Amino acid sequence: MNADEDDDITEELLADSEKLTGLSLELLGLDPHPDDMTAEQRLQFDPEDLAEMASAGSGDRERSARQTRLLAGLLWNSSSILIDQLFRDLGTLHGLETVTPEAIAGTSVLSSLPPQFASNYDAKFTQRFIVVAADVTASFARGWAAPGCLAGELAVHCLLDQARITEDIYELDLPEEWRALVEEVLLEDADSAILYADAALHDGASEQDTGKLDIRHWFEPFTPGDAVPPYACS
Repeated sequence: MNADEDDDITEELLADSEKLTGLSLELLGLDPHPDDMTAEQRLQFDPEDLAEMASAGSGDRERSARQTRLLAGLLWNSSSILIDQLFRDLGTLHGLETVTPEAIAGTSVLSSLPPQFASNYDAKFTQRFIVVAADVTASFARGWAAPGCLAGELAVHCLLDQARITEDIYELDLPEEWRALVEEVLLEDADSAILYADAALHDGASEQDTGKLDIRHWFEPFTPGDAVPPYACS
């Protein structure tokens, strides 16, 4: 990847960061300068933390702000890539006589889902997953709301995988440990991480098949107050 292409994607992502209105830069890890806070905001921090924030040089603050904006733009950009690649995967499935784990392993997005259920990722499942993924990513514009079902949590996981690919290709200058930071915000108290644990991979036919984490329950709302698109619930 040449320098001009790197510069182009960086400028594109910085522009995209302005579109991500559903998450603040502070939620994505940007520490504001105490001088830019209201008195009420300053009360939320310990004096030691405020002193540390104030001690950061202007160059460090500018770099931190740029990194966080780049991360915001990456999330927005990756949302579009996620949906595009899911439609590509759907086209691949339509050309298969039988869905096999080997076939799913060669897909762009479905391969990021828990592999122990791969034989279930058929065209109908993928259509439902696309609807949920589109609904989840819309929260980046309308105001972030935690996913209301396991499929929504898994869509976030797939989105972050797509973001990681873009980061690796273009060697983006992002905040350190950015994925862990984003997961803490978007997937707080998420159950879906269990599906990627080693125990789940090696014991997918026991408790996973009968418990709440089984694929049969992925599109069910967590609580009566959680919203899942009607098509995905069908």
